[in-house]
Amino acid sequence: MIPTLETTRFYLRPPSLDCFDAYRQFYTDAIASKMYGGPISEELVWARLKADVGSWTLLGFGVWVIQCKDTQAIVGTCGFWQGYGWPRELTWWILPEFRGQGIATEASLCAIDHAYNQWHWERVETYMNDNNNAARALVEKLGGEIIHRARFSDGLDRNVYHLPNTR
Repeated sequence: MIPTLETTRFYLRPPSLDCFDAYRQFYTDAIASKMYGGPISEELVWARLKADVGSWTLLGFGVWVIQCKDTQAIVGTCGFWQGYGWPRELTWWILPEFRGQGIATEASLCAIDHAYNQWHWERVETYMNDNNNAARALVEKLGGEIIHRARFSDGLDRNVYHLPNTR
């Protein structure tokens, strides 16, 4: 069973069909999705949502959608992703109109806490492209420390960060 998590302002709940519009809004926006391989077609958005749903079954972890408690709006995703041949990572995306409100920070802290204290993971890691300044700033805010630099299967080198258990 996929857990639903709760923060002060949000629910982190499993992705489902009702998330498609938020996924479409994010992934078809060239600026918003630039660091996530976008923009992509609606057909690929559909595949991305299905992959996020299926990750829970195949790997036992995945991303949650971030839903506002007060408005029920879906504002992004946060959780764990692992592409074929890639290391597991904390990841997130936030719709442009909701950025700058601390949503990614609040959701990430909740996901990290769950990974360490419910799933008993020994390590939570993340990585990003070198030019993703916003992601790097968030990782540093979360206390992330570079543990090594690695070459990924897409041919890019990236810093890999360890994210500490804050509890």
